[in-house]
Amino acid sequence: MTKAQTPFLVVNPKSYLYGEKSLELAKAADKVAKETGIQIYFTCPFADIRYIKENTENIIVTAQHMDPLAPGRGMGHVLGESLKEAGAEAVFLNHAEHSLTISQLSATINRAKELGLIVIACADSVAEAVAISKLNPEILLAEPTELIGTGTVADDSYMVETIQKLHEANPDVLVMIASGVSTADDVYHILKLGADGTGATSGILNAPSPAGRIQEWADAVIKLQNEQREGKQYEII
Repeated sequence: MTKAQTPFLVVNPKSYLYGEKSLELAKAADKVAKETGIQIYFTCPFADIRYIKENTENIIVTAQHMDPLAPGRGMGHVLGESLKEAGAEAVFLNHAEHSLTISQLSATINRAKELGLIVIACADSVAEAVAISKLNPEILLAEPTELIGTGTVADDSYMVETIQKLHEANPDVLVMIASGVSTADDVYHILKLGADGTGATSGILNAPSPAGRIQEWADAVIKLQNEQREGKQYEII
């Protein structure tokens, strides 16, 4: 089973890309992951999971959702075993565009863990994030829903409070801050504040070169890692 590591990046094209276009970007992310050693999650439509898995080696192919059912009845639902068999190693749950109740989320996280899938669970407030952290997802994405796709990053106070409270609530959960992330500077700043990872949809897809944007993000991660190894101190306001 693949283990969630920090720092990490998430390339999340949602359903804007599919088929060959999705694979093209996945290959670019795969190249960056290979050259830098950074853990990169790549989401894609369900029908493309096997296609992308069979044509990449280093990214973590990530499903956009799954349901908690077991093999058997469940017409039209997303079976975790089918995702795993197709090559998915991680799954997003409770995204603002596909929200779940706490009971649904709990049941689905448990099923994902049975299958060895990394769970990236989403929350739209600090309070909800703290509650979801108790369900033990590997990664918790805490982002204000109103900032998704806006290009506006959450303010520092929100990020610092969220990161601190989640690490206190469950130190085993990696914290992802991602709303409004676009530039390499955004990535650098978010990780400098203590987040374990970040990612985006529009911040990558709207770039002049989406593949180049992924490389820029990875370069920002490497820059911060090098500074931290050298013992550079940061003032968090």
